[in-house]
Amino acid sequence: MSAIAESLVRRYDLVKAHLSERQRRVWLGAEARELGRSGVGMVAAAAGVSPDTVRRGRDELDDPQPLDVGRSRGPGGGRKRAEELQPGLVEALDALVEPGSRGDPMTALRWTSKSLRTLAAELGAQGFGVSATLVQRLLHEAGYSLQGNAKALEGARHVDRDAQFRHIHDTAAEYAAEGDPVVSLDCKTKEIVGR
Repeated sequence: MSAIAESLVRRYDLVKAHLSERQRRVWLGAEARELGRSGVGMVAAAAGVSPDTVRRGRDELDDPQPLDVGRSRGPGGGRKRAEELQPGLVEALDALVEPGSRGDPMTALRWTSKSLRTLAAELGAQGFGVSATLVQRLLHEAGYSLQGNAKALEGARHVDRDAQFRHIHDTAAEYAAEGDPVVSLDCKTKEIVGR
């Protein structure tokens, strides 16, 4: 490595932690301009960045309309959201979650008993490229909360329990779709206060 490249590496290592993405890009571009024709390749190799990054920084030095303070990229920069790239993703997730959706009737809190990995696998089977992390973000944006399973000390589980809740859900959805009020009551025959 040449003395110039070694000097560049030392200076870059000292300042890079204190610079934003855009500031690093512009600084590298300024260094490349100072070195002349071979500057882009030398700076990119020494700093361990893409030559395109150095070229963009060099071009930004002459930009008559610099970015607003605090911005590293122009508007619209970055990766598009998964729901933009895969139309129908949110609707497909909602269709998977809604029938098994649970919630506290006194609050807007909703949750599902399906795991994030299960939902991601079911969406993958429908042709969507998703991860459990993406499913988590989409559910959070839809107002769902992650709830761990907790067993209550109740009596034996009724054989038609799931069918009962599906019927209640479907009936409530019909009334809500027609604009009629839906009232949810949670009745318990016994309340467990301890062991």
